[in-house]
Amino acid sequence: MVLNPPWTEVALRLGLTVIACLVLGFNRSQHGKAAGMSTTLLVGLAASVAMIQVNLLLPTAGRQSDSFVMNDLMRLPLGILTGVGFIGAGAILRRSDMIRGVTTAATLWLATVIGLALGGGQTYLGLAATVLGLFALWGVKRFENLFRQEHIAHLSVELSQIGPGEAEIRRRLTEAGMSIRGSSILCEGLGARRRMEFEVTELRRPSNSAPPDFFHELERVEGVVRLRWRSFS
Repeated sequence: MVLNPPWTEVALRLGLTVIACLVLGFNRSQHGKAAGMSTTLLVGLAASVAMIQVNLLLPTAGRQSDSFVMNDLMRLPLGILTGVGFIGAGAILRRSDMIRGVTTAATLWLATVIGLALGGGQTYLGLAATVLGLFALWGVKRFENLFRQEHIAHLSVELSQIGPGEAEIRRRLTEAGMSIRGSSILCEGLGARRRMEFEVTELRRPSNSAPPDFFHELERVEGVVRLRWRSFS
């Protein structure tokens, strides 16, 4: 770390931090996440400014001969990392068996570390981390989309009196390669309509959100009044 860096160097570090964080945050904004470009930029700038301040205060580090107080400058960036941990935890949401926001939290954590590196003058390290982070957000995601993954889906079937029974619906789900995790049946009265709810797991590509083929086949079955399919990514 250079003692007393010129303000041109400080401006360069802040400028690179802004660019790196905006590019990372653009990915989160593109996916409609609450913690997008502005949040990522603020987190990265806070980390960068903290490291620049450490750099500027380096001449005062250590213990003075007439003082019992130790000036430990590294507590400042460590405190920044701890604070970002709380922000990342706030970005993670859990709804039933679905957990969302983990990638956003990891992006904020990476933006913080990049800000620390660029603010501390490790330009090449910070830029390399930015490039690798972009590869993880865009390149690896596209690679993951090539493979089928297990996802949770919900099927709601509304039936008339002549509609198929639960055993028939279960058979069709099983033949479609789905595992049934839970089900419920609601009858609105003697001889009235029935509504069956199924929670299943299916294997599909993340980019494919369309109902499976058996869904359209079930629509044509006599007695099926209404079908609803919801797939959770």
